Amino acid sequence: MVIHGLQKMTVLDFPGKIACTVFTAGCNLRCGFCHNARLVTHPEADERLDEQEVLSYIYKRKGMLDGVCITGGEPLLQPDIKQFIRKIKETGLLLKLDTNGCYPEKLRELLDEKLVDYVAMDIKNSPEEYGKTVGVENFDITPIKQSIEIIKASGVDYEFRTTVVRELHTKESLLAAAELIAPAKQWFLQGFVDSGDTIDGGFSAYDKNFMKELQESVSQIVENVELRGI
Repeated sequence: MVIHGLQKMTVLDFPGKIACTVFTAGCNLRCGFCHNARLVTHPEADERLDEQEVLSYIYKRKGMLDGVCITGGEPLLQPDIKQFIRKIKETGLLLKLDTNGCYPEKLRELLDEKLVDYVAMDIKNSPEEYGKTVGVENFDITPIKQSIEIIKASGVDYEFRTTVVRELHTKESLLAAAELIAPAKQWFLQGFVDSGDTIDGGFSAYDKNFMKELQESVSQIVENVELRGI
């Protein structure tokens, strides 16, 4: 596993749980608003963490932690992700996986083997705007659609989430994104926050009132829509 970060404790990343978060390096997408740009474009700028040391930390604190979050980058790019997750699950801890949905077969394998307890999948935008939003020309949205259906049929707890950026998202595009995932258990609309480490600049957030308008509009299609970080 190529690990470039460890948040030793969080009550935010895994809903309702005390967890630690493991950050993997590398991503197949180039979302300009990505707040972990170094993990995507130049992970070598940060020290790589030893996998065994990360696991040792997790093992020692399993009485304090409820679970482990694995995020990125895109974790499913890691060829040994399943082996790493197995080592965590052997402790009895819960496992949350963050993914962009580009690798449905890898996702299906993890879910079928009951190695994941919670999935958070990013929904970037409407099908028509996906390529522009993820920075990949002629992007094929088929794997995204497959991952959505795999997650919904898995029986595993999950959320879809969208980081809403003024320059990329409109009410119309989010209504189309709602159609893409409907019906869905829950969808979080997250306000864009400039971390200072984005891939591109020039992005901004909508104000709270407009975010509430967006929530009301898309709730006509996806019943349970919540705002996060607003």
